[in-house]
Amino acid sequence: MKKLNLFTISIMLLLSGCSKFLDTSPDMRTELDSPTKIAELLTSAYPRGNYIPFIEAASDNADDKGLSLGSGDPLNQNPWKFEDVEARDQDSPTYYWYAAYKAISAANHALKAIEKLNLPDQTRSLKGEALVARAYAHHMLAIIFAPNYEEETANKLPGIPYVTEPETEVVKKYERKSVKYVYEMIEKDLIEGIPLLDNNRYKVPKFHFTTSAAHAFATRFYLFKKDYHKAAEHGDLALGENLDSYVRPINSTDFRFKEYFEKEKYYSDATTPTNLLLVEAPSIWGRNLMQNRYGLTSPLMVELFHKPNVAAAIYGYTIFGGNESYIHIPKFREHFVKASINASYGIPHNMIPLITADELLLNRAEAFARIKKFDRAITDLNVFIKHKVAYNLNVPFFIASIHTINSTRINLFYGSQDLESNIVKAAVEFRRREFIFEGLRWFDILRHNIPVTHISKDKKEKYFLGINSPKRVFQLPDEVIMSGIEPNPR
Repeated sequence: MKKLNLFTISIMLLLSGCSKFLDTSPDMRTELDSPTKIAELLTSAYPRGNYIPFIEAASDNADDKGLSLGSGDPLNQNPWKFEDVEARDQDSPTYYWYAAYKAISAANHALKAIEKLNLPDQTRSLKGEALVARAYAHHMLAIIFAPNYEEETANKLPGIPYVTEPETEVVKKYERKSVKYVYEMIEKDLIEGIPLLDNNRYKVPKFHFTTSAAHAFATRFYLFKKDYHKAAEHGDLALGENLDSYVRPINSTDFRFKEYFEKEKYYSDATTPTNLLLVEAPSIWGRNLMQNRYGLTSPLMVELFHKPNVAAAIYGYTIFGGNESYIHIPKFREHFVKASINASYGIPHNMIPLITADELLLNRAEAFARIKKFDRAITDLNVFIKHKVAYNLNVPFFIASIHTINSTRINLFYGSQDLESNIVKAAVEFRRREFIFEGLRWFDILRHNIPVTHISKDKKEKYFLGINSPKRVFQLPDEVIMSGIEPNPR
């Protein structure tokens, strides 16, 4: 396959908000001659870019409001129409590509410094964090910019460059190897990195790969790889068997009576138990998610939140919006970073939950179903239901005797005796609702080969994304293609 000059691309000004270390030419950088300096560098090993806006718009969680408000935004419109995204700024696929490779570069520089320092006892956990962070960034790139992993085709289809060396040369070439190779390298980094992690090293654990976050990420990774035994294994290793205290209790009295901005903050706050890994990134998603033309509409709201579900209950999500323009669930509170103390301008940021216990719970339920541990899978679904549903608007509480599900109820609801398939359907349906405005529906669309149809409000336009469509893979940045690497098919 053709090769790519990643170094030249990675230093572009798209990432002006990232670490000073990586913005400095290699020969001018501070010597990484202590564990403290390496630890400081590793704070940049997490992609400071937001993938949610474009993958959410491409999913079936986005409908057409038919309004002029926000209709010209390519970040919202292009992916909804399954077109290559024209925008390059924050919240775009191009921006995320560079953010991810810059994070990978930080991890690789840290690993090289650890090797050179030769203090294995003092740098053990640093190496673990660098390896797992490198695996995470590459997996996100593979999800977005490469075909989905399928055992039959993984060795034939192009993945993304898996970079394992620091970029210290002005011209250095990288191959775009197969999807299989990328997944093998991710797994290799995870297997080596997770045992090295030490949670006690972190001052603010939620901004680093703790053992819990790493095992939760591994659970997601192995679902994509279709290794369900390992997915279930890591699902238990993350936080133990009982995740009850980690699930976001949206049907609780305390949560229901939170003010709007409290709810918004709660979803992406470091003190919220479900949030296992967070990153702050330049983004206007928090202000745009409610007013985008392509997003949550009244008909879609009815379909997702008002129709019967397997628990014979209503969902407890608090939906805001006085009219069609602004229907949303508050999830991201904007942090505006001024250019200087006295400046009136700056860059908006969002805190993004990269890994949560809510996702872990539903991913583990799916993994257990796949390996025929149906009791464990149903137990996980019931933990989710306990914190997410209510009897009705007048009795907004979970009632165990009514809402607890079992194999019989699941099969009756889905109309078949295929319990494995039915449990997976329930997990997928719960994930779709729980992670609306968070982009994770796109993961299920890819993994479960779900087609997507978008129809304009006036019914005059229809856009269909079939299960074999090449447009299920986002296009590489223009400069990457211009450098010689083959683009994704269109």
